[in-house]
Amino acid sequence: MRREKKVKVSNLVLIIALLFFLLLSARIAYIALSPEVDNINIQELASKRTTKTIILNANRGTIFDNSSNILAQDVSSYTLIAYLDPKRTEDIKEPKHVVDKENTALVLAKILDMDYDTVLNYLNKEGVYQTEFGVKGRGLTELEKDTIKALNLPGIDFIETTKRYYPYGKFLSYLIGYAKADDEDVVKGELGIEKSYNDVLTGINGKTVYQKDLRGYKIAGTREITENEQDGSDIYLTIDNSVQFFVEEALNNSYQKYDYDEIDVIVANAKTGEILGYGTAPSFDPNIRDIKNYMDPNSSVAFEPGSTMKIYTYMAALEAGVYKGNDTYMSGRFETKDKTVIRDWNKVGWGRITFDQGFIYSSNTAVVNIMDKYLDASKLRDYFKRLGFGSKTNINLPNEAAGEVDFRYETEVFNAAFGQGILTTPIQHIKALTAISNDGELLNPYIIKKIVKSNGEVEENTRTSLGHVASSKTVEYMKNLMWHTINDSDGAGHYYYLKGYDIIGKTGTAQIASTNGKGYLSGDKNVIRSIALMFPKEDPEIIIYGAVKKSASVSALSEPIKDIVQNVAKYYNIYGENSEANNNLITIDNYINKDIEEVNSKLKSKGLNPVILGSGNIITNQYPINSKVTKESKVFLVTNSNDFVMPNLKNYSKSDLEVLFSYLDIPYTIQGTGYLTKQSVKAGTKITKDMKVQLILDNKLDKTSEKEEDEEKKET
Repeated sequence: MRREKKVKVSNLVLIIALLFFLLLSARIAYIALSPEVDNINIQELASKRTTKTIILNANRGTIFDNSSNILAQDVSSYTLIAYLDPKRTEDIKEPKHVVDKENTALVLAKILDMDYDTVLNYLNKEGVYQTEFGVKGRGLTELEKDTIKALNLPGIDFIETTKRYYPYGKFLSYLIGYAKADDEDVVKGELGIEKSYNDVLTGINGKTVYQKDLRGYKIAGTREITENEQDGSDIYLTIDNSVQFFVEEALNNSYQKYDYDEIDVIVANAKTGEILGYGTAPSFDPNIRDIKNYMDPNSSVAFEPGSTMKIYTYMAALEAGVYKGNDTYMSGRFETKDKTVIRDWNKVGWGRITFDQGFIYSSNTAVVNIMDKYLDASKLRDYFKRLGFGSKTNINLPNEAAGEVDFRYETEVFNAAFGQGILTTPIQHIKALTAISNDGELLNPYIIKKIVKSNGEVEENTRTSLGHVASSKTVEYMKNLMWHTINDSDGAGHYYYLKGYDIIGKTGTAQIASTNGKGYLSGDKNVIRSIALMFPKEDPEIIIYGAVKKSASVSALSEPIKDIVQNVAKYYNIYGENSEANNNLITIDNYINKDIEEVNSKLKSKGLNPVILGSGNIITNQYPINSKVTKESKVFLVTNSNDFVMPNLKNYSKSDLEVLFSYLDIPYTIQGTGYLTKQSVKAGTKITKDMKVQLILDNKLDKTSEKEEDEEKKET
C-alpha cells in the first residue's frame, strides 16, 4: 500500500498570501469608492470612452429693416483644407491625399488670389495630416467652393462653417456694424447693432448625448438625451429701406463730387423719434471690413456744432421770458470784459438790426448780446441739458458719446451760445429737434422697432416722451424764425431753399479745434458745416440733421440734403399728389424668381436702367429691392447663370460700381472721383476669376449718346 505525503505549508507563506489578499481587497475598494485613481477621474474617463456628445449649434439672430428686408444674416461658409498624409490613400488609383503639389498650388493660387510659393509652402508641410491655407482659404462662398470642387483635385476638401453676411454691403454699415468669428469660432459683434445687441442676437447651443460602442456607434436600447438649441432673437430696425437708399445715394454722389473728409446724415420721424435713415461717407463693407474709422460719426464722435445751437439759445431766452425779438443791437463785433473780440461770420455785421434778424442772418453777436443782457451761464447750461446735450441719448449704439456743455467764464459762455467750445453729436440734435416738431414735447430717438425671440415672444419699442421742455408759444416763434432763415433770400440758410417745400431750419459752421489744443485751424476748409431742419413747417413729419467735415463748399452738404428732402417728401407723399413738390418715385418690387425679359421690359418702360448679369432666364438676386428710386436709376439684376460679361460702365458712379463689382466678385481699383470715363476691360468681355479691372472716374458727366459715339468711331 502506497503512503501519501503530507505537505506542510509554512505559516510565513500563509501570512504573505493573507496580506496580499487584504491589499488587493483594499485596492479594489479604493477604486470602487474613490472618484480619482492616480489623479485620473475614473468616471469621467469611462464617460469619455463610452459617451458621445454632439453640439447643436444655435443660429445668430437676423437683422431686418422695418419692412422685413434682411440686412444681416448667417450663411454657410467654407474653409479649404488639404490632406497631406499618404496613409489616407488606400487605392493609388483613387488618391485621398495631395499627390501633385506643384499643380495643386498653381491652380489654387489663381482661385484664391494667393502667391504660388505661399500655397506650395502650405502643401509642403511635413509631419502633418492636413493643412489649411490661411486667411484667404477661409470664409469661401458656396460659388467659390463649387468652383474648386469641380476641379477634382485629389486631397482637397472643405470644412463647413457659418459666417455673418451683409447682402447690401456698405448700406447702413456703421449702424448695423459687423460680427465675426473669434479663435474658437464663436461669432461676436464688434461694431454697431451687432455689438450692442450681441447678447440678444446670440443663441444658446444645444446638445445630444448618447452611449456609444467601441466603433463609435450608438448602443441600441440606451437612452439619448437632447437639449434643444435656442436660436438668437431677430432684430427689426426702424430704418426704412427706401429712405436709407435716398441717403446712401445722395451721400455717395456728394462724396464723389466734392473734396472733404466726411459727410454724415440722420433722417428721423419727427412725431415718434424713429430713425428712418442713417448714413456716412466714406463708409465700409462689413463683409470685408475695410474700415478706417471704428467710431460711428453719428453717435460716437462729439464735435463743436456751431450755429445750429442758436436755436436752443433763443429757445432758452424765450422760455425765460426775457426775449424781445424787435429789440435791436449793433452787429459786427462784441468785446468781452477780458478784451476778447467776438465777430460775426462776415466780419462786419449788418449794422444795427433786431434780434430776430440776428437769428435769420446767423449773427454770433446776436446771441452774445442776449447772454450779456438777459441770460446767464447757469440758465443756458441747464436748458441745453434739458434738451439732452451733455448726456447720452441711450439709443443703444456702442461707444455713444455724451458730449460736453460745461462752460463757466464769460468768453466760454458767449462761445457756447453760438456752438463753439462745446461738444455735441448728431443723434443729440435729432433728439433736441423733436421738441420743436412736437409742440415742446421732447422725444427719445430710437433705432430698434422690435425684437422677436425664437419662441415667438415680441418686444416692441414705441414713442417715448421725456416731457415738455418748451411752450407752444416758444415753438411757434422758433418755427417762424427757422422758416425765414431758409426761405428769405438773405437768410443764412437760403441755399437749402426748395420751391414748394416749406422747410424750416438753421445752419451751422464751426471752426475745428487744433490738435495741439491751442486755438482753431485756419482756412475756409477747416470747418464743420451742419444743418438742422424739418418739414413741413406747420406740422413737421421729418427731421434731418447733416454735417460735412473739412469742406470749402457749402454745396457739398446742401446738394445731398436737398436731394434727400425731395425724395423723402415724394416717398411719403407729404405734400399731396398734385402739389408742386410731388413727382412720383418709381417703385422697385422684389423681382427674384421672375422672368428676366418681362422684368427688363417693365423697368425700361418706367424710365429705369436695368443692368443684367448673366444670360439666365430667371432673376436670382437684385439691387435695390422693395425700394423707391428716381428715374434713370440703375437696377442690378442677377440671373441664374455664371457667364457674366463686363457691362459698358460709362457714367457709372462710384456707388454703382461698388454694387456691380460685389456681384462680379473680381478685384478692381478706382482712380479719381465722379463718374466713370475709362475701364481697362472692354464691355462684352467674359468675366474670369483672374481678371483685374482698373476704373478711372472724372467729375464731369459725359453726356455723349451711344449713337454719337458710333458716329465718332466711323469718322476715325
